[in-house]
Amino acid sequence: MTKRVGFIGLGAIGRPMAKHIADAFPTVVWNRTRERAESFAAEKGAREVGSPRAVVEETDVVVMSLPTSAIVLEVIESIGKAWREGQLLIDATSGDPSGAREAAAQLSKFGVGFVDAPVSGGTSGAEAGNLTVMLGGEEPWVGQAREIVAAYSSKVVHVGPIGAAHALKAVNNALLAVNIQAAGEGLAALVKLGVRAEVALDVINSSSGRSNVTENLFPERVVSRAWPRTFRLALLDKDLGVALKVLEDNGVPSGAIRTAKEAFAAGRKALGEEADHVELVKEIERAAGVEIR
Repeated sequence: MTKRVGFIGLGAIGRPMAKHIADAFPTVVWNRTRERAESFAAEKGAREVGSPRAVVEETDVVVMSLPTSAIVLEVIESIGKAWREGQLLIDATSGDPSGAREAAAQLSKFGVGFVDAPVSGGTSGAEAGNLTVMLGGEEPWVGQAREIVAAYSSKVVHVGPIGAAHALKAVNNALLAVNIQAAGEGLAALVKLGVRAEVALDVINSSSGRSNVTENLFPERVVSRAWPRTFRLALLDKDLGVALKVLEDNGVPSGAIRTAKEAFAAGRKALGEEADHVELVKEIERAAGVEIR
């Protein structure tokens, strides 16, 4: 029998993920801003309902894509006893490991499975349906989650127990942040020394210092001065906090990630909640008195 899938959270990355779900399964959606859910339902032939509880009442598997684990826990609690034994919650939020474990414990009281399943690949990957999905949890729930997340992914990896996927996603995003900060600082200095940014990037991208940041983000967003908004700096700042706690909880040195956390927290304060993550470079440029061109 075809599973009925619920999707909660139609944000910048959730909406395109949900589109692929709706192409593969009968889908029920809810979003805090109801107009987004209504337009999605009209476009994709999905059913829009008025509450997360209603989503759970009508589906077998629920996918949540929300800003934080705290919000996931609030939604789980709001659903209350509507959860049914044998259901599965797939948490695609970029959350924190402790939040995942708490969510799993709450749901286990109802016989409901939980898999943390954050994604990597951004909005473009979500649109194309080729995201990388990390899964944290145990069988048989992980196997069931694979069937659902396959709709919007090209790579799915079971990385460990509950919470492990959230930890890995946070560390991945922390590496992204460290790369943005380091590339911004280094290129600002080179431009002040008279090296054009395009020339510097050409050399770096043929050398050992290259990364996705230098190969794609800086040419497409910084040097071009395009600054598209695809992933909020505020969310990357949140992920840095999660990664920092993962390191601290495991007794691991955290100097590089701590420095990035301080920089992104300051950038968030200066640039606001809607700024894109790469716009941290604007603060580096401001402090250096130069534009990276």
